[in-house]
Amino acid sequence: MKTNYEIRYAAHPEDAKSYDTKRIRRDFLIEKVFAADEVNMVYSMYDRMIVGGAMPVGEELKLEAIDPLKAEHFTTRREIGIYNVGLGEGTVKVGDETFTLGYKEALYVGRGDRDVVFASKDAGKPAKFYFNSVTAHTAYPCKKVTKADAVVAHMGSLEMSNERDINKMLVSQVLPTCQLQMGMTELAPGSVWNTMPAHVHSRRMEAYFYFEVPEEQAVCHFMGEIDETRHIWMQNDQAVLSPEWSIHSAAATHNYTFIWGMGGENQDYGDQDFYKITDLK
Repeated sequence: MKTNYEIRYAAHPEDAKSYDTKRIRRDFLIEKVFAADEVNMVYSMYDRMIVGGAMPVGEELKLEAIDPLKAEHFTTRREIGIYNVGLGEGTVKVGDETFTLGYKEALYVGRGDRDVVFASKDAGKPAKFYFNSVTAHTAYPCKKVTKADAVVAHMGSLEMSNERDINKMLVSQVLPTCQLQMGMTELAPGSVWNTMPAHVHSRRMEAYFYFEVPEEQAVCHFMGEIDETRHIWMQNDQAVLSPEWSIHSAAATHNYTFIWGMGGENQDYGDQDFYKITDLK
């Protein structure tokens, strides 16, 4: 197996205004999430969230405590939210517990000194484990969560090109966490817009992971301040970091699904400062 990681530093919004396309992509876009028998991670200085992916094919993959953590185990001071976005079933072993995750099923892993190991049940149809991790002040039990357990909000309309189901899965209404909140939004056929009207939440940063984007199609992710927006063109199985001062929204050339993950000081999903669509610049 191979573990790759990089550190991304936080940007001041005044500085980000001067970034060109190459710099915006370098600082915020995570292009390589999955590769066979690799664990790939970005350690972000936005609330110290780690965004990563593990794709076990020919071997099990251990989630290693990378050097910036200065810890014996990855979860010594951290909690993790994991989604299987591969078409094959996989297992996540957390210490002595083993959890089986099917497509679009999630697992919360609480803080604790034990190993986390990923495996696929069928190498010909491997699981792909997307994860977000943030620091944790206490330990909560590990728990598998499916869409049947989720708090679902049906929003938007086909006429507005934004009909979607927001599946709130690893959130405080479903299970206890320290600061991590994660969910999955599925857009209906014919709809392409997410998170519109746009908003920010200065108490939390966020990461978006886009998948179910067909080959030769793309997602245009919008970020920046409300009066100083920028965009990043993204492909399937890619993620993007969203600072606490930035909007986070997207439109695509096809409907898609995305996983949102948040870290910060407030777990209230409704803690959002909305803006009018006509205020965007």
